[in-house]
Amino acid sequence: MKNGRHCPVRVFCALLAATLIPLAATANDEVSSYAFVQEDGSLKISGDIYRLYGVYIPPTGQACYEFVRPVQCSTRAALALDFKIGAEFVRCKSQGRNADGSITGYCTARGEDLSAFMLQRGWAVALPD
Repeated sequence: MKNGRHCPVRVFCALLAATLIPLAATANDEVSSYAFVQEDGSLKISGDIYRLYGVYIPPTGQACYEFVRPVQCSTRAALALDFKIGAEFVRCKSQGRNADGSITGYCTARGEDLSAFMLQRGWAVALPD
């Protein structure tokens, strides 16, 4: 305090630190649970949306799995990812939060990197970073 007033710089720094500390804490979080593949190829795990680290899954044509009941329809890339995961647990290690609140994560199923799986099968493209 200076002359009974709060220093605006200290208040700003305290607010900035309070904002960044929770984001830094989520960068090392890891989750292991069932995953529900969303239409855009993201994963819903324990209420959070995870996007696969290092890849972009472009929109692909619609397809349906008619050999399952109920019939499952989605984008072909999302169905390929869902088929790969099956009923297995997915393990994701957070790499940070996105502006939309989703989490970018390094995710594996059955010990295999899901980003690499999608790239190798042609369902995703590598991001420049």
